[in-house]
Amino acid sequence: MGQHGRSAPGGSATALSAAYDTALLDLDGVVYAGGEAIAHAVEALAEARAGGMHLAYVTNNALRTPDAVAAHLTELGVPAEPADVITSAQAVARLVADRLPQGSRVLVIGGEGLRVALRERGLVPVESADDDPAAVVQGYGGPELPWGRFAEASYAIARGVPWYASNTDLTIPGARGIAPGNGAAVEVVRIATGAEPQVAGKPLPPMHRETILRTGARRPLVVGDRLDTDIEGAHNGGVDSLLVLTGVTTPAVLLAARPEHRPTYVDADLRGLLTGQPEVTGTAEGAFRCGGWVAAVDGEALALDGSGGPVDGLRALCAAAWSHAGDGVCGLEAGKALARLGW
Repeated sequence: MGQHGRSAPGGSATALSAAYDTALLDLDGVVYAGGEAIAHAVEALAEARAGGMHLAYVTNNALRTPDAVAAHLTELGVPAEPADVITSAQAVARLVADRLPQGSRVLVIGGEGLRVALRERGLVPVESADDDPAAVVQGYGGPELPWGRFAEASYAIARGVPWYASNTDLTIPGARGIAPGNGAAVEVVRIATGAEPQVAGKPLPPMHRETILRTGARRPLVVGDRLDTDIEGAHNGGVDSLLVLTGVTTPAVLLAARPEHRPTYVDADLRGLLTGQPEVTGTAEGAFRCGGWVAAVDGEALALDGSGGPVDGLRALCAAAWSHAGDGVCGLEAGKALARLGW
């Protein structure tokens, strides 16, 4: 299962879709970006599903309901039921419901996804700090969320009302680029109040617990594009992970990953589910090989020789960088090596 202190990407003799029973797929940057399907995602997921892999969609975005997400996926050509979608809104609603009696009022700073999840747990969403809420719950409310909502949260929190956040992703990818996410909005309230929220979403345990409870996965594989949510969440849950390079994580950032941010597998896109993963061989005293590439530490830089697919070269470089860094962060120059791979 999960790897701790990983010093190289792992290999798999069989296709990942056969080696694991359930793919726990992030959405933004993995399946779609800006509402449109990412290249190869629809076909790859259809093939994985046809081969018997259960597909579940796990998102820190608390704005949309599972029904809306499932409808969007189905429209894109990825058939999904609401039960296949797990959101940070559901995770935070369970967290609150475990601590408050049924019928408790909860001040909602966010969108419909959060309200629906709270009602599902027998809680009553309210809109004002003057409605005597027993908790404040904050989730992504979209770009039109009024500034006054942060004031309502601040008023309630200043009175001692406990504060929960669905997630703290600072950014969210969109069609026009990277926009502020719920984490940025949480920072606004944190600055105003000096308080700290209890957080449910990836990479924290409440989200992993929600996902396993809802999917019943026995051999899950987390598939994501972010090191600090998807991959760290897999690490915290003790399960394996696949990083795809279709979202926010760049090869340079991957090479500098801390131990808890190092994925089990690395691939270009979701087609990586359909294949085995090549072994990286070698030792830190010598060099690391993957495919036709050889990576090593050369003074203060990573060096790369050979030829072949760029992801194989990146896997070899990861082994060299992570082995050199140990439990720290690799600070070696990697620009020339990555340029050889087209990055």
